[in-house]
Amino acid sequence: MFPSVDGRLAILAILLASLVVIKAFARFIVNRQNKPCLPPGPVPLPLLGNILSIDVKEPWLTYTEWRATYGDLVFVRLLAGQEVVVINSQHIAEALMDKRSRIYSDRPYVATIEPFGWSVNFSLTAYGDEWRLCRRLFQQTFRPDSARKFRPMQIKRALEMIVNLIDDPQHYHSHFATFSSSVAMSVVYGYQTGPRGDPLVRIIENAMAIGLEVISPERATLLKIFPFLLRLPDWCWGSAIKRDSRVSTYRMAEMRDLPFQYAQEHMAENLSLDQVSMVSDNLQRMENQDEASKPIFETALKKAATTAIIGSYETTTSTLMTFALAMVLHPDVQRRAQAEIDSVVGEDRLPTFEDRASLPYVESVLRETLRWHPILPIGTPHATLSDDIFNGYFIPKGATVICNTWGISRDEKRYPKASSFIPERFLDVNNALTDDDPAGYVFGFGRRGCPGRYTADASLWSAIVTMLATVEFSPAKDDQGKVIELTPQFTTGLTHSPVVFPCNISARSRTLPELVDAPGQSVKHLTTRL
Repeated sequence: MFPSVDGRLAILAILLASLVVIKAFARFIVNRQNKPCLPPGPVPLPLLGNILSIDVKEPWLTYTEWRATYGDLVFVRLLAGQEVVVINSQHIAEALMDKRSRIYSDRPYVATIEPFGWSVNFSLTAYGDEWRLCRRLFQQTFRPDSARKFRPMQIKRALEMIVNLIDDPQHYHSHFATFSSSVAMSVVYGYQTGPRGDPLVRIIENAMAIGLEVISPERATLLKIFPFLLRLPDWCWGSAIKRDSRVSTYRMAEMRDLPFQYAQEHMAENLSLDQVSMVSDNLQRMENQDEASKPIFETALKKAATTAIIGSYETTTSTLMTFALAMVLHPDVQRRAQAEIDSVVGEDRLPTFEDRASLPYVESVLRETLRWHPILPIGTPHATLSDDIFNGYFIPKGATVICNTWGISRDEKRYPKASSFIPERFLDVNNALTDDDPAGYVFGFGRRGCPGRYTADASLWSAIVTMLATVEFSPAKDDQGKVIELTPQFTTGLTHSPVVFPCNISARSRTLPELVDAPGQSVKHLTTRL
């Protein structure tokens, strides 16, 4: 019997399909033979990859350990076949993310961003036209020459923070957050925050409280593997992530819309007072655009403004928490910094930005604060837009690229006793600052580096130097006067920040006749208090 026509067609189809598969497989083998090997890394398990070997709450610790075995460029596989390249060297990060930014400027897909309302943060947006527009709007306000204009306001906000710290030292974290938010709210929206309990600052705090938790790597991986969790009924086990997504989306929308609405309603008033903000300035520009472009421009402006608030709040607040912790644990550092301020500035005024170059030890304290416990220990991950070859290693298109900031800051060759807080490491034998500045890596790299770094740096310096000049941090004591033992705890997930810890904050003895701008406080009152 001969096969039927249908049978012959089926056999022919199978043969053709087999030929295609064989050719594709042969081409794959040839390509793999022609391509350099992937960077070294741990052997992955089937399906699970290397996920069981990683500390998912503090992955930077695992990546830093792997550097000793695999080097400064490590290849890792996570769940669902996700390819990750970990960079453990500032030199390599600059070579890839700075010098080859056209390849390394994308963002990886993160399953929680959209469902939890975090798409309002353009720093998480994929590389493209929308990101470029948002970035351009952001840089117009926060470029280095523009950032200098904010310095008087930053000093003023630092003074308001001091008043709050002395009047209500127990809630120091809230005062740090108010300071951080007030600078950004003034620059971005022209909004002058109240000294305490400001309603818009509270909206930011509420949004960030849940947001930083839900977009953590653990939540993102869980939702990527089990997307149906967002469709479970509320009564069902496992539906908590769905409820959190609703709350987070609502709070992020509040943070995006309410301050923007304030800027719109008070634009004429602020312009008459010559208080131009990022939003009011660009809303004026938008009036001259065609109707089709206005919605796109307004959406980008909202995202740029919200991103500025998010970045200022989390990084500045957390860095000030790290500074306060360091001062409690290292009173000798605090005393030396205060002595330098007293010798340079005297006791009749507070430091200003004109004094910064004359205060190298204070500068070294700021640098060591950034290095000791970096707020974003693995930065914000990048993604590759095309294949690349570096130092003989193949880096595939679509790979997630992580710069292990923690690993760089904990390099014992560069920073002996890296886990210790030692500001002197940034001073040479003549007590002059060295060229090593952690700001070169903690603010990110390439086109995705933090565009607000100059304003953030100025805010941190103004807050730290003003606190050193006016208050003193010391260990908390119990009712019997005994020092309470302090074991620092840190948040995990996307950020690494000290959890609120017991401490004592007291005023130093200074006469400060220049303190005239703190809301509701007279010169006599402030001078007496300080």
